[in-house]
Amino acid sequence: MRALRAQKNQLQPHRKQQWVIPPDQNAEFVAAMEDVLEVYQRPQDPQRPLVCLDEQSKQLIRETRIPVPAARGRLERIDYEYERNGTANLFMLFAPVQGWRHVEVTDRRTKTDFAEVIRQLVDEHFPQAEKIVLVMDNLNTHKPASLYEAFPATEARRLIEKLEIHYTPKHGSWLDMAETELSILTKQCLNRRIPDMNTLVREIADW
Repeated sequence: MRALRAQKNQLQPHRKQQWVIPPDQNAEFVAAMEDVLEVYQRPQDPQRPLVCLDEQSKQLIRETRIPVPAARGRLERIDYEYERNGTANLFMLFAPVQGWRHVEVTDRRTKTDFAEVIRQLVDEHFPQAEKIVLVMDNLNTHKPASLYEAFPATEARRLIEKLEIHYTPKHGSWLDMAETELSILTKQCLNRRIPDMNTLVREIADW
């Protein structure tokens, strides 16, 4: 939390820092940032769990030649040629207070896929919650309207009423702790060639 506060204090115009927010957007940025920081500082409430959501794609790459395994004094050798085998999408759900995380692997990143992940969050992961405090970024699919495209209106309304949504500021998705979790997942597990969906799901489950 101190690190987030420190980043907040650094949001001052400076010509040498390319990430600085234009002055006419400062108020909107800070308002959204303060909102998310307030959410992160709330005391734990089992009836209102905090969950952060983010997603990223993963290119699936199949080897065209069998790698040479590592041996004493020699690293594994991988041929520079490879075969593209499509992409997968990873939805990260992270409840920082509980130390709980779940990664849902999908073929695509459509509004329907997002809506189904929200349904799982409400009905399967936290079915006893009075309301789920949900932090996510401003991706075009991360909207309540996506639930209405995926489900009948009554079902969409039921799911939305179980959520208290807080958006990170535009150009400030780093305030979403699920983004940090995805970065760690990538560095520890996915920063290599993974050939297919089955392997991807298995490796993430092991992680």
